[in-house]
Amino acid sequence: MYYFIVNPSAGSGQGGKIWKKVEKQLNQQGIEYQALITEKRGDAISYASGLTEGCREPRIIIAVGGDGTMNEVLDGLAFGGSVTLGYIPAGSGNDLAKSLRLPKRPSRCLKKILNPRYHKLMDYGVMSYGEPMEHRRFLVSAGLGMDGAVCRELADLRIRQALNRMRLGKLGYIVAGIRQLLLACPVKGYLLLDRVQKVELNHIYFVSAHIHPFEGGGFKFAPSADPCDGRLTLCVVHHGAKAGLFPFLVSSIVGCQKKYRGVRCYNCQEVEIHVERPMAVHADGESCMCQRELQLRCIPGKVRMIV
Repeated sequence: MYYFIVNPSAGSGQGGKIWKKVEKQLNQQGIEYQALITEKRGDAISYASGLTEGCREPRIIIAVGGDGTMNEVLDGLAFGGSVTLGYIPAGSGNDLAKSLRLPKRPSRCLKKILNPRYHKLMDYGVMSYGEPMEHRRFLVSAGLGMDGAVCRELADLRIRQALNRMRLGKLGYIVAGIRQLLLACPVKGYLLLDRVQKVELNHIYFVSAHIHPFEGGGFKFAPSADPCDGRLTLCVVHHGAKAGLFPFLVSSIVGCQKKYRGVRCYNCQEVEIHVERPMAVHADGESCMCQRELQLRCIPGKVRMIV
């Protein structure tokens, strides 16, 4: 039995269109499946929890949607039994699909899932924040600062729907990114890596913690990120002059791997982030409001995924 958790609203309606094609293909092949359709935020968490909580039987759960849908599925999973995940991307960013090099055609993704040749045991991250403390899992990346502000803006960006319909979803991230860069005000703060190494910074624009290399619709902020190494890859962007960030952002769009002044990378199992004033926070592109303090850690090799 295959369990599909479907977000028909992903990609401004692309999720629903893609699911119709996938469903037709499943019916033609006589595949036994159950579809759970989300209607609002949080439904995928509930569905994933209901499928895995207290279950000792093997489950194959496939998310049809964007990175946010996959994030909710991960957040709801109980890892007590054997759970295998599949993914059919239908969002505007699809950063996980880029990192895993999944096919762009839903039919080919489904073929991989029904006839799996490879499985990968991948890491995931846990972000803790707020009072009282909340915990949020992430599969691709989580961060604080300008990238979080972009995610928060895109949640309400009307033009995003039109861009998604024209298959130009990445442009929405670029437009929002330019706007947030112009509005951004850096802050002082520090990082505590693995509870040992303290890094103090004066002009923080954003800090992103990566399991996979991409975020924000294809920005390659962490080229060296490995989803199977049991560690987070941190991208810390700080610069005294805002204009100095443009070369790094442009190179991230095209995937160029260079060193830039004001950009540091670290590898760690866990990190604490402290900043002087609240900044926007996201987990896999989903807004987590504004925070001054974050704790992030890597949970190694717990996600079994068809690739």
